[in-house]
Amino acid sequence: MNFPQTWWEAVVRGFTQTHTTAVPMPVLVGILACAVVLSIPRATWRWFGLYVTFVHELGHAYAALMTGRFVHGLRIGLDHSGRLVSSGRSAFGAAWSGFWGYPAPAVVGLCLIAAVSAGRSGAAMSVGALILLVSLVFLRNLTGILVALASAGIAQVLLLFATPDVVNYVVLALGVALTVGGVRDLIKLAGVHTKRRERLASSDAFILGRTTGVPGFVWLSGFTVVIAGCVAASAWLLWGMLTV
Repeated sequence: MNFPQTWWEAVVRGFTQTHTTAVPMPVLVGILACAVVLSIPRATWRWFGLYVTFVHELGHAYAALMTGRFVHGLRIGLDHSGRLVSSGRSAFGAAWSGFWGYPAPAVVGLCLIAAVSAGRSGAAMSVGALILLVSLVFLRNLTGILVALASAGIAQVLLLFATPDVVNYVVLALGVALTVGGVRDLIKLAGVHTKRRERLASSDAFILGRTTGVPGFVWLSGFTVVIAGCVAASAWLLWGMLTV
C-alpha cells in the first residue's frame, strides 16, 4: 500500500463526501455524559484538559498568524499551563491573538457540531488532521509534542479506517467535550479573578488589560459572551439533530 497516497485520498474524500447520521436521544445523552466525565472529574480532566489547553494555545497561534504575526513557538505544561511566543509590530495583532485562547475550545466545538449537523464531519476530520500536523512545527516542548502527536495519530486513524457513522459520532462527541471543557476553563478563570487573585498574573484577561489599557473584566466579559454564544448555538444544533 502506498501510504502517503492512501492518506491523501482519504483527506480529499473527507472534503468531497457528505454523510448524515441519526442521533437518538439516548445516544446524545451518552455523548453529553462522556463530555462531562472527561471535563469535570480531576482524574480525567488531568489528561483531557491537556488537549483543551492545546486547542487554547492553537487559538492564540492561529489568531496571531491571521494578523501577520510570526509565531516562534508554543509550550504546554502538564499542569495545563501554556505559553505562546509571537512577534509583530501591530498592537491589534497582539490583542487579537491574546483574546482567542479561552474562546477557542468552544468555537472549535461549535464548528465540529455544525459540521456533523451539515453532514460534513468528514471535512472537519480532514481539516483537523491537517491542522494538527501543521501545528507540530510550533511546539517547543515534549509535553506539547506528545499531545499533538497523540491527537494527530487518532485523527489520521479515523480518517483512514473509520466508517462515516463512526466519524460522525466521534466528531460530535469531541465537539461537545470541547465546549464543556471551554466552559470549565472559563469558570476557572473567573475564579482566579474573584477568589484566587494571587494567580492573576497568569490570566489572559489580566495580561490583555495590562498591555492594552482596557480593564481585565472587559476582556473576561468578552470571553464569556463568545463562549456563551457558542454554547447556545451548539445546544440549538444538537436539538435539531435529535431523532425520536
